[in-house]
Amino acid sequence: MESYPPVIPYLVVPDAAAAIDFYKAALGALEIVRHHAPESTKITHAHLVINDGSVMLSDDFSETMGGKPSTPQALGGSPVTIHLQMADVDRFWERAVENGVIVTMPLADQFWGDRYGQFQDPFGHKWSVGHTKISLSEDQLKEAARVWFKI
Repeated sequence: MESYPPVIPYLVVPDAAAAIDFYKAALGALEIVRHHAPESTKITHAHLVINDGSVMLSDDFSETMGGKPSTPQALGGSPVTIHLQMADVDRFWERAVENGVIVTMPLADQFWGDRYGQFQDPFGHKWSVGHTKISLSEDQLKEAARVWFKI
């Protein structure tokens, strides 16, 4: 029996096949499984591994799930950001940008010690990526935040 981590983001998208292809190209995803609805091209469930973490996704099945679409586009966006912490954030970022993510916060060295940036994928899901360059004490972090926010 397959073992899963205790928390796994599950994304709903308008075109799961296209999303899987995009996540493979842009985020280096590894496809573990893909299940289709009977006699349909719609995907009922897919499991990907991105940056050693699991992400699951499916097409929107609003017709069988209460009639309301639940993709970020249908909902006017998503309040959730999926964060990926990694060792080589620059290389990962370059690949994602080359494959069409929408940069919402450029990758840069941040006051809290991380090299960090945010983007949105073509399906409306928000992602952040980071690499800790230096670990700050609580006092150092407070001071860095004061300087950053000009307080």
